[in-house]
Amino acid sequence: MDASVITQPDAPAFRPRRAHAATRGDRAFRWLTAGAAWLVLFVLVAAAASMAWGGRLAFRTFGWDFITGSDWDAVGQRFGALVPIYGTLVSSAIAMLIAVPISLGIAIFLAEVAPRWIRGPIGLAVELLAAIPSIIYGMWGLFVFAPFMANHIEPWLTERLGPLPILGPLFSGPPIGIGMLTAGIILGIMTIPFISSVMRDVFQAVPPALRESAFALGATPWEVVRKVTIPHTRSAVIGAIFLGFGRALGETMAVTFVLGNAHDFSVSLLMPGNSIAAAIANEFTEADSAIYLSALIALGFLLFVVTFIVLAIAKLMLVRVERKAR
Repeated sequence: MDASVITQPDAPAFRPRRAHAATRGDRAFRWLTAGAAWLVLFVLVAAAASMAWGGRLAFRTFGWDFITGSDWDAVGQRFGALVPIYGTLVSSAIAMLIAVPISLGIAIFLAEVAPRWIRGPIGLAVELLAAIPSIIYGMWGLFVFAPFMANHIEPWLTERLGPLPILGPLFSGPPIGIGMLTAGIILGIMTIPFISSVMRDVFQAVPPALRESAFALGATPWEVVRKVTIPHTRSAVIGAIFLGFGRALGETMAVTFVLGNAHDFSVSLLMPGNSIAAAIANEFTEADSAIYLSALIALGFLLFVVTFIVLAIAKLMLVRVERKAR
């Protein structure tokens, strides 16, 4: 008797059982992945809500003056977050001005220019920079880099740029080594590994056919980078930049060492300042009253809001870039 005739009666009973098992597996997979995604959203909302609830006393007591005020008097229990907000944004902006072009150069060199034998050591060195703890950067900045800035860089900036009508106020003041500029440079060094690593990976993900086609048409390596690699990966490049920006906004220990931790508003980049993360780290153990503790928690909520706004702007930029690419 033919084997197909023998097995045919069992086939209808076997197939529904197998299809039912596959359906249950797909359903379980969908619920697990959806649960993981909703868990992230729940944790995010819970963290924001807990900080807002913890800072409600400060918000209720000072209102908008807590955001726009520059006074930070723990004895008189008068608190304003303008100086830490300003210091956080300015130091992070300085870090991006330094880190973005350097990271772009590193990524282009590793993905397009460097010989194959040197890509590994340089890439490993960049990744090792990302593995260095932030407190090491802070100690190096305080004991090595800050004296170098005070003795060599800041006097030159004050002498050459201080008399200028527009840039002068940014570079006026005594060369003490610690301040906004030093903190921004340290943050830039810290964010370079994150931005350059992401850029390098996306540059290497460009299809080789695109590069080969450009070279076949007579394009130079610079033209390939400018007209093929960067346009093909522009959305990922913007995402990498804002990823580094978010890293700079929330940095604590390195900034605490070199920023100066002064609640004094100053336009000069050479003067000491403060940031939200540094203020919380320095003063959390000294909060001896309910309003003091609430003000520090409210600072954490404002840092959350600032980071959320930055990431929202990044998302909007990515959407616009993708629409133009279409």
